[in-house]
Amino acid sequence: MNESTKRSSFSGKLGFVLAAAGSAVGLGNIWRFPYLAAKYGGGTFLLCYLVLAVTFGFALMVAEIAIGRKTRQSAIRAYGTLDKRFRFLGPLASLVPIIITPYYCVIGGWVMKYLFVYATGGGATLVDGNYFTQFISSTSPLIWFVLFVAVTVVIVMTGVEKGIEKVSKVMMPLLVLLSLGIAVYCLTLPGAMEGVIYYLKPDFSKFSATTILAAMGQLFYSMSLAMGIMITYGSYMKKDSHLTASVHQIEIFDTGIAFLAGLMVIPAVFSFTGGADVNAGPGLMFMTLPKVFGSVPITNIIGTLFFLLVLFAALTSAISLAETVVSILCDFTGIKRMTGCLITAVILIGLGSFSALGYGPLAQIQIIGMAFLDFFDFISNSILMPVVAFLTCILVGYIVKPASLIEEAEAEGASFRGKKLFVFVIKYLAPVCIVAILISSVLSSLGIISI
Repeated sequence: MNESTKRSSFSGKLGFVLAAAGSAVGLGNIWRFPYLAAKYGGGTFLLCYLVLAVTFGFALMVAEIAIGRKTRQSAIRAYGTLDKRFRFLGPLASLVPIIITPYYCVIGGWVMKYLFVYATGGGATLVDGNYFTQFISSTSPLIWFVLFVAVTVVIVMTGVEKGIEKVSKVMMPLLVLLSLGIAVYCLTLPGAMEGVIYYLKPDFSKFSATTILAAMGQLFYSMSLAMGIMITYGSYMKKDSHLTASVHQIEIFDTGIAFLAGLMVIPAVFSFTGGADVNAGPGLMFMTLPKVFGSVPITNIIGTLFFLLVLFAALTSAISLAETVVSILCDFTGIKRMTGCLITAVILIGLGSFSALGYGPLAQIQIIGMAFLDFFDFISNSILMPVVAFLTCILVGYIVKPASLIEEAEAEGASFRGKKLFVFVIKYLAPVCIVAILISSVLSSLGIISI
């Protein structure tokens, strides 16, 4: 029995698409996308993101899924299987989900806490602008973080088809329905149309290189690129599943939810503040939106539905991140899946505890002037992910050649209409853009430039 027959797999194309879309649809879409869109001129950022998603994002996602399906390995071994000289890239890529997953689960815990408060009728307390600051400054985030990790790991323990796929088939349709429902409600608020115009109408006077860089950076975060996730999920993908069609469907899910998140958040903030708080940044979801929800009679109902939506999004991405870590551990050491899940839980709680307490009891301990969560985010998103993506482009574009992955994408007679675009992006466009992202994000994180 060879590796490909022993390896877990999704039951079919639908299972793969929903699980991979669940991975892509996360806090990056519902939390990060709206505040970046607000910051960079609404429609201008939206247009840049859409263009990049169907070019830059498409090519990188096809490459990663094709690498996984071709090698039937997670990131730890996939690169070395393609070319031994790139074996070092496996451990480097594997560090990304190991670093991201713990602090991502911390934020997932914050979401759980807010959902609990709204669901138990305490939404009015969240209107206080100091509530969030006081919450993350205490030890309470540690409890919610451990609870979020427990839910995530239990789902991963049940396996690829019985756990991840089944959960995705339930959560993704619910996530879409909740997104549509809340977006429609937010559009009915007085003054919301001003926010819709700001969000949809491009203002090219606000267009700049930083807008493009911010949109490209969001692509990595939103579409789960350079995290080892798509390689891992690709290794579970059956040969008769149409690879490029699946990528298109994942992109539609991902971009659609991000678009709806913008329609939820930006018009609601305009309705409540006239746009004054639209540039609140990361605090938009945990500080500004509770004020918005507090201005309507059904505060707890709207807040509960919104944070239930965010929790579903956070969980689907956390599951994929944790599954990637489990797959890496199992492929690298040969341990059984259950053992890999338990070790992953220990890693998540061990590393994540620093981030959970990093704004409270451990606030005095900083690394290069950053709290633990900010530092882990800086190392993974600003340094490791661009480096992994750049080296992946070099490997695919110039070492194994794009033709090898195009052949994988065309397996079982599948068509690949975007072959020329794929080759151009992987060989020329993506490497240049990724270097620009790397330089700008590092300089921005260090406070040298503002993006």
